[in-house]
Amino acid sequence: MNPKTIDLDQIRQSYSALAQSFSSVLLATVSADGEPEASYAAYLQHDGDYYIYVSELSAHTRNLLANGKVCLLFLEDEDKATHLFARQRVTYHCKAGEIDRDSAAFDDLMSLFEEKFGAFIRQLQSMQDFHLFRIQPQRGSFVQGFAKAFAIEGDDLSQIRHMNDVGHKSRAPIEAPA
Repeated sequence: MNPKTIDLDQIRQSYSALAQSFSSVLLATVSADGEPEASYAAYLQHDGDYYIYVSELSAHTRNLLANGKVCLLFLEDEDKATHLFARQRVTYHCKAGEIDRDSAAFDDLMSLFEEKFGAFIRQLQSMQDFHLFRIQPQRGSFVQGFAKAFAIEGDDLSQIRHMNDVGHKSRAPIEAPA
């Protein structure tokens, strides 16, 4: 892919649309002991940040409370992908912080959750083991296909950089024994 032919606005629109096409996100967290945990949660996007409302019964909640490190993954469905090995995906490396249950921000965000997910949220809100987290992307990446990988960087994640404009390296073919 020639860098001069890359339309960065189109790239930005593509990764934003991919993330917005889902109501849940895949999560990667790490425990206080360094044990990785993969999971998912329903999410809300608001003012450039992501919000999840999750129970202490989940390992990812305990991990977020312990260290606030999380990676978000939005991954194209297999049945929609042009090629299984080149599924579109957006990954964000983030920091997470809890929103205080007694704050106006908590009430405002829970109203937005209810708008998106319905009255069921009121039932969850009454459960005291649930926590609302603000997840702030720090950097990210977008894979649009083979040799179409982009870094998402900058204070406001507005900088996009093509990560490999020369394609993948290939090994010499292995000859079959005679």
